[in-house]
Amino acid sequence: MLLPPTGWNTGVLRDAARAGRMETDVMTLQVSRRQALALAAGGLAAATGVLPTAALAKNDADEIIKSFTGGKEPLKGKVKLDLPEIAENGNTVPMTVSVESPMTDASYVTEILIVADQNPRAGVVHFRLSPLSGVAEANTRIRLAETQNVIALAKMNDGAVFTDSKLVKVTIGGCGG
Repeated sequence: MLLPPTGWNTGVLRDAARAGRMETDVMTLQVSRRQALALAAGGLAAATGVLPTAALAKNDADEIIKSFTGGKEPLKGKVKLDLPEIAENGNTVPMTVSVESPMTDASYVTEILIVADQNPRAGVVHFRLSPLSGVAEANTRIRLAETQNVIALAKMNDGAVFTDSKLVKVTIGGCGG
């Protein structure tokens, strides 16, 4: 008697052979719960066209900017974005953003938003400020996936929004590149 490959339920065949009847067409594949869940998730992803890959992620820069500005058109000026023109490594790009503001109770910067228009996730960093901050400036290192525009937006306490942007050429990608 030929035995089926390992992993197949052979109990039915052995029982049938002992009883004197041969049921060769009854073979079932034993699948663990984990394998069944993985197969179901893969089938669902394929059926709906939703695949969990960064390559298919949509950049949401416009939506983030629109939400931050409340639909207002940001004005040029007051914001200064300092980034290198060429970043040799996109994993760690030094950045400084500053806003011309007296930072008094009468006039101050409430928020600064940095957006990268080609990263898989456009929102890079969001700073919240108050008159107690003393100066409207922040420096950090950011990650850039590829050559792209980095956009800085600053919201004032009176609701005005100012912007600046800079193109950064990345030679080695930072977000999975």
